[in-house]
Amino acid sequence: MKLVSYKTEDREHLGVFVNGHIYNLNSCDKQLPDGMKAFLEGGEVLIERAKKIDAQIKAKEIQPKQEAFFELLAPVPHPSSCRDGYAFRQHVAAARRNRKADMIAEFDQYPIFYFTNHNAIQGPGEIACMPDHFQKLDFELEVAIVIGKKGRNITAAEADDYIAGYMIMNDMSARTLQLEEMLLNLGPAKGKDFSTVIGPWLVTPDELEQYKTPAKAGHTGNSYNLKMSCTVNGVVVSAGNMADMDWTFAEIIERCAYGADILPGDVIGSGTVGTGCFLELNGTGLLNNPDFKPQWLQDGDVVEMEITGLGHLSNTIKSVDTDFSILALKKK
Repeated sequence: MKLVSYKTEDREHLGVFVNGHIYNLNSCDKQLPDGMKAFLEGGEVLIERAKKIDAQIKAKEIQPKQEAFFELLAPVPHPSSCRDGYAFRQHVAAARRNRKADMIAEFDQYPIFYFTNHNAIQGPGEIACMPDHFQKLDFELEVAIVIGKKGRNITAAEADDYIAGYMIMNDMSARTLQLEEMLLNLGPAKGKDFSTVIGPWLVTPDELEQYKTPAKAGHTGNSYNLKMSCTVNGVVVSAGNMADMDWTFAEIIERCAYGADILPGDVIGSGTVGTGCFLELNGTGLLNNPDFKPQWLQDGDVVEMEITGLGHLSNTIKSVDTDFSILALKKK
């Protein structure tokens, strides 16, 4: 089942995406809320009711009205929190190699994550960027999960049961801001808090069964063979696979939930896939060729991400008309 959040006449709704069309779930079953937050808080009972509607539409047992005029939103427009992991060893190793730094031994010992701005979540469409964001503006190609039920002190062996679904995630990054603040051993913060993109829909785990593959040796949890790619203005810039995650989402959840509640509507990203951002690609290019010309996102660029089974997510970079700069406020 593919769950979507969308807007009509300034009202947000919850629907299913079937064969290229959106159908409102509440109009099919009045016991289903017309919003993603309440739906996820309803737990497995509501998910099963929605799956029944989805199956009936696919079997043409019911023919509800299709939504004709709508704005597609982030599948979870108002997450209760947003964390981002660091699960792909290839990305971490390449980024450190490009800086002539040794690989961090601790990467292989435990998964880590940081909290990002859950109020800056958005879906397909324009990404508004301030002038300072364009100082090395970057995409990051990732997978994200959404938590479907409350839990605490969850083991990795049981953690997959807490996942309501999967989405594409673009963890937008303003690298100059990010690297500046991380010199002080804190962050990322301002380099990340302006936009995190998820979408286009939330895909329930049952739809990905055909792509299951064993987790890497010594790891616990579900793994999926899902091809991942990103294009900028139609040119492929990144390609990877979700199966390359060294830490599974189950293991990341185990760490997130240690001594803390995870809640329905929490979003957790995988971290960047290998080759999944310009920071890594530019570093590799310069390492191999001193004449390499680094690339960063510019006003008007179209960023498109595609992941097997999870769909296609498209955004256009848009410059805000202002000269306000926090970089200019830095003390001398």
